[in-house]
Amino acid sequence: MAILPQILHSPHPRLTAAAASPSRAFCRAPRHLHASASRTRGQGRGRLATAAGASGPGPSSPEPYPSESDDGLVELPLFPLPLVLFPDATHALHIFELRYRIMMHTVLQTDLRFGIVFAGNSGSAAEVGCVGEVVKHERLADDRFFLICKGQQRFRVARVVRTKPYLVAAVHWLEDRPPAEPPAHGEDAEALATDVEALMRDVIRIANRLNGKPEKEVGDLRRGLFPTPFSFYVGNTFEGAPREQQALLELEDTAARLRRERDTLRNTLNYLTAASAVKDAFPSSPSSG
Repeated sequence: MAILPQILHSPHPRLTAAAASPSRAFCRAPRHLHASASRTRGQGRGRLATAAGASGPGPSSPEPYPSESDDGLVELPLFPLPLVLFPDATHALHIFELRYRIMMHTVLQTDLRFGIVFAGNSGSAAEVGCVGEVVKHERLADDRFFLICKGQQRFRVARVVRTKPYLVAAVHWLEDRPPAEPPAHGEDAEALATDVEALMRDVIRIANRLNGKPEKEVGDLRRGLFPTPFSFYVGNTFEGAPREQQALLELEDTAARLRRERDTLRNTLNYLTAASAVKDAFPSSPSSG
């Protein structure tokens, strides 16, 4: 079944209730790190999720982050969550578990940055994540936090430094690599970005029609972005498919990321076009009585 990206997402960041189980913390750093993360279910977009957590003081002498180790890696506190953060995207978080409240005390007293890694229901977390920088926060009376973070650079975990009182890993930064060979005609990053934007317009137009909204002209989706940041913007709209988002985040080739997004959007457009045709062929009859 085709993946249906959430193109029509709200411009306001949603709030995620964030916690991770200390009993299944990251123990080693193989291909996928092991962790567990929970997310409040049943929350709608824009709603404040609630979760209980014991209060506790922050660390008395926080260490600065990120700090560079002797081998050139950077130490970064990590937060496993059931979401994927992209560069320049924003997420709202509700911090309630003790270990992560301690982490936030440290982060807020240093450089405001921590790493977010996707953790699914299987209890394993991906080794590629994205730095989140706290741009706004509110500390509550019981020591919980509401905060908004913005995605910065991507990273890959090299090894776990420690797991208590919260997870810290040594990471190295990821950047997209230039193509090894000249791309085929129409397959360069700029042309792919143009194709992806056109497909997004069509998906939004038909989705609006199916939802009973007016099929008005879609505005400028790219907003002058270069292909690489635009590919991250598109990936962020695939909100209902976090594993697909994680695959996009891990790619180190802008053109490859845009090609994958183009394929997903084509599948989505085919699905929506068929659904629209069925709706036109079998219009719902007005209710009687």
